[in-house]
Amino acid sequence: MAIEKILLAVGPNDADRVSALASTLIDIAGPTGADVVLAHVFTEDEFESATDNLDVASSGDISADEVARRHATIQDLATQLDDAGVSYDVRGAIGPHGERIVSLAESEDVDLAIVGGRKRSPTGKAVFGSTAQEVMLSAPCPVTFVRGD
Repeated sequence: MAIEKILLAVGPNDADRVSALASTLIDIAGPTGADVVLAHVFTEDEFESATDNLDVASSGDISADEVARRHATIQDLATQLDDAGVSYDVRGAIGPHGERIVSLAESEDVDLAIVGGRKRSPTGKAVFGSTAQEVMLSAPCPVTFVRGD
């Protein structure tokens, strides 16, 4: 299966994994010339907080895509992809992280999704849930998991 389109989805806890996520994406997308979608998924509260930080009067005044473009994690990823010559589009989404990542993978018709996470105990996954686990079990495509420290 040729990889023609890749979704790299990030959320509020991925700032410390930017280099690992970018490196993985560049290793896969660079040689294939795949289209890349960088996505930041916000819960309602995270989106409201982000728009407050951007000093936007009302969340209705700015799109989720624009908030994602301005987010530091996406900007850090974009810088690394620009340096590597990998082109990309940016998408923002609002809702439960795992559900919205799966939805983006479906709507963007991607061949591969990349998500980050940290090593967790089986009990930790059961008690706290795992966005990455939800994406791996529900995505319409293969998922690459990039583990942070």
